[in-house]
Amino acid sequence: MADKNHLKSPATTALFEAILSLNTMEECYTFFEDLCTMKEMADMAQRLEAAKMLLDGKTYEQIVKSVEISTATISRINRCIQYGNGGYELIINRVKEQKAAQEENQ
Repeated sequence: MADKNHLKSPATTALFEAILSLNTMEECYTFFEDLCTMKEMADMAQRLEAAKMLLDGKTYEQIVKSVEISTATISRINRCIQYGNGGYELIINRVKEQKAAQEENQ
Protein backbone atom coordinates (compact mmCIF):
# COMPACT_ATOMS: atom_id res chain seq x y z
CA MET A 1 0.00 0.00 0.00
CA ALA A 2 1.30 3.46 -0.88
CA ASP A 3 2.32 5.91 1.83
CA LYS A 4 -0.50 8.40 2.44
CA ASN A 5 1.62 10.69 4.57
CA HIS A 6 3.38 12.30 1.59
CA LEU A 7 0.16 14.19 0.84
CA LYS A 8 -0.44 15.41 4.37
CA SER A 9 0.19 19.08 4.93
CA PRO A 10 -1.81 21.92 6.46
CA ALA A 11 -2.66 23.21 2.98
CA THR A 12 -3.88 19.81 1.75
CA THR A 13 -5.89 19.29 4.92
CA ALA A 14 -7.51 22.71 4.41
CA LEU A 15 -8.36 21.78 0.81
CA PHE A 16 -9.95 18.48 1.83
CA GLU A 17 -11.88 20.20 4.63
CA ALA A 18 -13.20 22.68 2.08
CA ILE A 19 -14.28 19.85 -0.25
CA LEU A 20 -15.94 17.96 2.60
CA SER A 21 -17.92 21.09 3.51
CA LEU A 22 -19.68 21.19 0.13
CA ASN A 23 -23.35 20.26 0.48
CA THR A 24 -24.84 20.28 -3.01
CA MET A 25 -23.90 19.53 -6.58
CA GLU A 26 -24.27 23.24 -7.36
CA GLU A 27 -21.77 24.08 -4.60
CA CYS A 28 -19.37 21.53 -6.10
CA TYR A 29 -19.67 23.11 -9.53
CA THR A 30 -19.18 26.60 -8.09
CA PHE A 31 -16.13 25.66 -6.03
CA PHE A 32 -14.39 23.47 -8.60
CA GLU A 33 -14.99 25.96 -11.43
CA ASP A 34 -13.10 28.50 -9.35
CA LEU A 35 -10.44 26.04 -8.15
CA CYS A 36 -9.59 24.17 -11.36
CA THR A 37 -9.09 24.93 -15.01
CA MET A 38 -11.45 23.33 -17.50
CA LYS A 39 -8.60 21.01 -18.54
CA GLU A 40 -7.96 19.91 -14.96
CA MET A 41 -11.67 19.18 -14.47
CA ALA A 42 -11.84 17.25 -17.74
CA ASP A 43 -8.71 15.26 -16.83
CA MET A 44 -10.10 14.29 -13.42
CA ALA A 45 -13.45 13.32 -14.93
CA GLN A 46 -11.68 11.21 -17.58
CA ARG A 47 -9.60 9.44 -14.95
CA LEU A 48 -12.66 8.57 -12.91
CA GLU A 49 -14.49 7.29 -15.99
CA ALA A 50 -11.47 5.21 -17.01
CA ALA A 51 -11.27 3.76 -13.49
CA LYS A 52 -14.95 2.77 -13.66
CA MET A 53 -14.37 1.07 -16.98
CA LEU A 54 -11.27 -0.76 -15.73
CA LEU A 55 -13.21 -2.01 -12.71
CA ASP A 56 -15.95 -3.15 -15.10
CA GLY A 57 -13.39 -5.23 -17.02
CA LYS A 58 -13.06 -3.04 -20.11
CA THR A 59 -9.88 -3.20 -22.17
CA TYR A 60 -7.45 -0.34 -22.67
CA GLU A 61 -8.57 -0.14 -26.30
CA GLN A 62 -12.23 0.20 -25.30
CA ILE A 63 -11.36 2.88 -22.76
CA VAL A 64 -9.19 4.87 -25.20
CA LYS A 65 -12.04 4.91 -27.75
CA SER A 66 -14.70 5.82 -25.21
CA VAL A 67 -12.89 8.25 -22.93
CA GLU A 68 -10.21 9.60 -25.29
CA ILE A 69 -7.45 9.14 -22.73
CA SER A 70 -3.91 7.91 -23.29
CA THR A 71 -2.87 4.35 -22.57
CA ALA A 72 -0.14 5.75 -20.29
CA THR A 73 -2.79 7.42 -18.13
CA ILE A 74 -4.93 4.29 -18.17
CA SER A 75 -1.89 2.30 -17.06
CA ARG A 76 -1.30 4.71 -14.18
CA ILE A 77 -4.95 4.43 -13.11
CA ASN A 78 -4.75 0.66 -13.35
CA ARG A 79 -1.65 0.64 -11.12
CA CYS A 80 -3.55 2.74 -8.58
CA ILE A 81 -6.44 0.29 -8.67
CA GLN A 82 -4.14 -2.71 -8.35
CA TYR A 83 -1.58 -1.41 -5.88
CA GLY A 84 -2.85 1.89 -4.50
CA ASN A 85 -4.91 2.87 -1.50
CA GLY A 86 -8.31 1.85 -2.88
CA GLY A 87 -9.53 5.40 -3.46
CA TYR A 88 -11.02 4.76 -6.87
CA GLU A 89 -12.92 1.68 -5.72
CA LEU A 90 -14.09 3.41 -2.56
CA ILE A 91 -15.64 6.36 -4.33
CA ILE A 92 -16.99 4.43 -7.33
CA ASN A 93 -18.70 1.88 -5.07
CA ARG A 94 -20.04 4.59 -2.77
CA VAL A 95 -21.58 6.51 -5.68
CA LYS A 96 -23.12 3.27 -7.02
CA GLU A 97 -24.62 2.53 -3.60
CA GLN A 98 -26.00 6.06 -3.27
CA LYS A 99 -27.59 5.91 -6.74
CA ALA A 100 -29.12 2.51 -5.96
CA ALA A 101 -30.54 3.83 -2.70
CA GLN A 102 -31.99 6.87 -4.47
CA GLU A 103 -33.63 4.64 -7.11
CA GLU A 104 -35.14 2.47 -4.35
CA ASN A 105 -36.63 5.56 -2.68
CA GLN A 106 -38.30 6.79 -5.88
